[in-house]
Amino acid sequence: MSGHSKWSTIKHKKAAQDAKRGAMFTKVIKELTVAARMGGGDADMNPRLRTAILKAKAVNMPQDTMQRAIMKGTGELPGVNYEEITYEGYGPGGVAMIVTVLTDNRNRTVAEIRKIFAKSGGNLGESGCVAWMFQKKGLIVVDKDKVDEDELFGIALEAGAEDVRPGDAMYEVITSVEDFEPVKQGITTKGIEPSSSEISLLPQTTVRLEASQARQLLKLMDELEEHDDVQNVYANFDIPDEVMAEV
Repeated sequence: MSGHSKWSTIKHKKAAQDAKRGAMFTKVIKELTVAARMGGGDADMNPRLRTAILKAKAVNMPQDTMQRAIMKGTGELPGVNYEEITYEGYGPGGVAMIVTVLTDNRNRTVAEIRKIFAKSGGNLGESGCVAWMFQKKGLIVVDKDKVDEDELFGIALEAGAEDVRPGDAMYEVITSVEDFEPVKQGITTKGIEPSSSEISLLPQTTVRLEASQARQLLKLMDELEEHDDVQNVYANFDIPDEVMAEV
């Protein structure tokens, strides 16, 4: 399967483990703080904060922990000033990669991200070197056991979605950035709760990988995801199902 769908499946399986061990707390706290700083502390008026709160609930974050992070963002409590940075580069096999981070130390973070890339046969590039290969889209992921494909397809398209793509155990509903909130609302009002929903970067073209390259790339993406400052990793890989089963 290609790029984003395959990585979504992998991340989906990891999410339960990460939630259990609290591995996502640091990342979600940063996102809550930055979302509140940029758009205010009212979730009804701040879509990014609404999404961050959903992520916090998904990892069972206590309400008071969420509230403190939001108040640090709005300035009601003292807190760290996180900087948003996007890195671009190439992974094994020439796969285009985009990594978004929230950090309080730009120099430390870039050195650590560069080291992770280098260990797995990749390298960081200049700003803009791969961004043109991706499109910013709304992405709503729904587990297959929650709804029939035809039913979801009808609901999503009626609400304004661009496409519904079936994956291994889930459906990906693709929207424009502008239609993301209306489509998500259209799905949830039908009693269908997405497993995740976000504004994402989807690849327009993909790079097909052999087994050895696939192993390297998945290890690289996993190590990047484990870094406390990394919020999201996007890549345009294509790993055939038979190779995926092998690795």
